[in-house]
Amino acid sequence: MNAVEIFGLFTGTLSIALLIRQNIWTWPVGIAYTLASLYIFFTAKLYADFALHVLFLIMSSYGWYYWLHGNSRFDSELPVSSESKKVLAYSIIICSFIIILTSNLFIIYTDADIPYWDNTTSCLSVLAIWLQSRKKIESWIFWLIIDILSVGIYFYKGLYFYSLLYSIYVVMAFLGYVTWLESYRNDKRNSRYNRA
Repeated sequence: MNAVEIFGLFTGTLSIALLIRQNIWTWPVGIAYTLASLYIFFTAKLYADFALHVLFLIMSSYGWYYWLHGNSRFDSELPVSSESKKVLAYSIIICSFIIILTSNLFIIYTDADIPYWDNTTSCLSVLAIWLQSRKKIESWIFWLIIDILSVGIYFYKGLYFYSLLYSIYVVMAFLGYVTWLESYRNDKRNSRYNRA
């Protein structure tokens, strides 16, 4: 246990709690979590996770902007929506290819530990945060898969506080999905009511 892990545990949990509530502060708190994670993953030689969190810094800025300005109606907040099946299918195919490619590159060129598992969670996380930044409900399904895998990876690596954090994330991802699904259904009902 060290101060950076404790800080990561706190800010990571707070960021997800804010995300479930669709609170814009999820993004700056998430940036603080990302900075702590960059240090931790680099020292643990989990290079795919490290690279992922560099992307998280970029995507968090994008998500912050998109949540503020992504709605065509500026008098209301960005609603929860659903991604098309075609986009999801293409995204999964692309992720599968990238996982295989990057894992093999990590085996050849680095001393990375468990590269296939590390790259799987990393690649799917890019997809999940991209969906999350656009308030797509499917982001929670990917986060749930990622969080379950991450619990095992971090426990194996001896990062017990991150394993605990991701155990909490499993529960929070389920709650996030349920909460956003309710919001999505309410928005659709209200949209139908306003058209009637």
